Formats: sequence, structure tokens, C-alpha cells
Amino acid sequence: MERQIASSLLSIGAVFLRPEEPFTWASGIKSPIYCDNRLTLSAPRVREQVENGLARLVQRYYPDCEMLMGTSTAGIAHAAITATILDLPMGYVRGEAKTHGRTNRIEGRMAPGTKVVVIEDLISTGGSSIEVVEALREAGADVLGIVSIFTYGMKRGLERIAAANTENHSLCNLDVLVDVAVEEGRITADWKGRILAFRDNPQDESWIKQS
Repeated sequence: MERQIASSLLSIGAVFLRPEEPFTWASGIKSPIYCDNRLTLSAPRVREQVENGLARLVQRYYPDCEMLMGTSTAGIAHAAITATILDLPMGYVRGEAKTHGRTNRIEGRMAPGTKVVVIEDLISTGGSSIEVVEALREAGADVLGIVSIFTYGMKRGLERIAAANTENHSLCNLDVLVDVAVEEGRITADWKGRILAFRDNPQDESWIKQS
């Protein structure tokens, strides 16, 4: 499934590799990869593949799950579709509480003790996902784990998730994706190593300067 998802994400440009002309993240980090899993929503075949994959991960790792919670905003649609497949209730967690109305941060009816799985589109440094986990726990949820479409597998992200006493299961990861990208002729074998070097140390830009 990982290889199928990797090929599909590459085919629609949801994960885009451009090592020769790096992207600049908001943090200023130069990156050879850009991920926009929102594009899966407008590609019906890939969308079906992704949502069924997310459902299988929830069933496999969290059979006791009682509710799905999407991260705002990227995880909301994926949580809704996956919840429909699994016939589960869903909700989502705002980046911050509303300043009007009921000032909710968590949307959806969730009783204390509810066994929840967080649905995320991308795991990079893990910060936003952990914020969602912590908000749900503060509201009384029993957070079983995080299920995501794609993960870079960055050390900082892995450490943050472990420190938060939770776990993540992704449909696809960077190691598999670059293997598929080489096989499909999207990047060279040399660039595979450079991209993984970036993943292992994003602040070190020496991967750009390698000949």
C-alpha cells in the first residue's frame, strides 16, 4: 500500500520533488520536497485510495476507536470521509478557540473518555499534531494515536510524538516515496541520497551544494 500511495501522490503532484530548485518553508529552511495532500481531494481515484487506506490503518491499529478528530484545516475533510467509511462520529480541532459564539476549539460532540484517533494529512516536525492531541486530552479524550497520509520521518517529529506519549501510523513515508520516484525516473539515485540527507538534518544545507 505504501508504494501505491507514493506513486499516486507523485502522479498528482501532492508530493512534489524539486531538488535542483529548493522550496523555502515558512521557517526559512530550504527543502527539496513540498507536500500538499489537499490535492488528493480533487483527484477521485487517489482520494478513494487514500481514504480507504486511512480507514484500514484505523481498523488495524485502533480497533477500539470511537471517534475521529481531524486537524484544522487539512485533516478535516479526510477525517470526515474516513469516518463515513468506518461509520464513526467525527469532529475537528481548531488552531485556536473561536473568539465568538461558544468559543469552541473542539468542534463535534465528544464525551469525556471517548477513544479518539487524530487524522492528519502530513507529519513533519509534529508540532501541530501534538497541539491537537494535547487539546483533546485537556477536554477529556482518550487519544489512541495519530493516523496520517504522509510523514517525512524527521527526527524532531519522531521525538515530539514519542515525548507526547502517542504514536503515528502513516500511509506513506519519505523513504518509500524517494524509492518510487527513482524507479519512475522522477529523480536520480544521487538525488535520493541528498533528499534523505535533508530529512535527517534540515538545517544543514550541504545537500544543496553537493556535486
